[in-house]
Amino acid sequence: MMFLKYAGYRFVTMLLTLGVVSILVFAIINLPPGDYLSNQIAELRATGQAEGVAKAEFLRTEYALDRPLWMQYLIWIGAAPGPQGFSGLIQGDFGWSFEFDQPVADIVGDALWLTVLVNLAAVLFVYVVALPLGMLAAAKSETWVDYSAAFVGYLGLATPNFLLALMLFYYGHKYMGLPIGGLMSPEFEGEPMSPAKVQSILIHLIVPTFVIGTSGAAAMMQRLRANMLDELSKPYVETAKAKGMSPARLLAKYPLRMAFNPFVADIGNLLPAMVSGSVLVSVVLGLQTIGPSLLIALKSQDQFLAGFVLMFVALLTLIGTMVSDLLLVLLDPRIRYGAREG
Repeated sequence: MMFLKYAGYRFVTMLLTLGVVSILVFAIINLPPGDYLSNQIAELRATGQAEGVAKAEFLRTEYALDRPLWMQYLIWIGAAPGPQGFSGLIQGDFGWSFEFDQPVADIVGDALWLTVLVNLAAVLFVYVVALPLGMLAAAKSETWVDYSAAFVGYLGLATPNFLLALMLFYYGHKYMGLPIGGLMSPEFEGEPMSPAKVQSILIHLIVPTFVIGTSGAAAMMQRLRANMLDELSKPYVETAKAKGMSPARLLAKYPLRMAFNPFVADIGNLLPAMVSGSVLVSVVLGLQTIGPSLLIALKSQDQFLAGFVLMFVALLTLIGTMVSDLLLVLLDPRIRYGAREG
């Protein structure tokens, strides 16, 4: 019961935080002088294209860009009526992309679930690689196993993702026949889901998952190793050894549980970091994620598209943080006790 109460509290907190983030996002994307339509109108007037100016002026009125900023914000989130009534983020209307000349929902539709899929696969890769290597490096400290794991970790941190992507593309295609670019074969784009399409997506996921997840896995492995070594040096470990507990059981029962808390807490930062850090990788690999769209939107001041993508990343951050908090409450009795007291 207390857990459900805490989960409800965290959910309400997440929604309130998302509201504050929406204000910051809207303010930031409106910091540069002008906007997409203002810049376009200035160019059209300079070239004497009256028709284009009239269309751009109509769009400014249609999407309430001629109103004060505070009113634009309320209309954008759907808290105030605009030219089309209440129609904003709350109602599921993501706005219009002036750069692509189509609704934002049409641009990011498939890209959203593909972005989530790629980054969830990368997060899974991070944990599957970092957990055993970090434990092994700590258990075999100052041996060739530890030094080998450290070398792999430093290599993963030092190698730029885009360079790793190009190398894997070349050698993966040459020696293993892995596909180059994209997240599915061209014939499956826009087609309904099928076993053949799922197979194509899984094969195309191999290189992006490895590229995006490598640096995160390396950093987390080093962090887990440090936490484990700190726990292994504490008196209770010596006591357990003196009582004859086997090394494997000792490692899993006490030090790993204590060192696992920061590992779980990293979920809140890992997923959004993967999304934001994979923008360049998405461009290099030609992935159909929201990364390339965000770059284009920021360069052209396409505010509705940029605003939605930034809100999506913020939502991932808040969901990841909430999930990590709930898992920590379940894993650590001390945190659970603190939650009851609150």
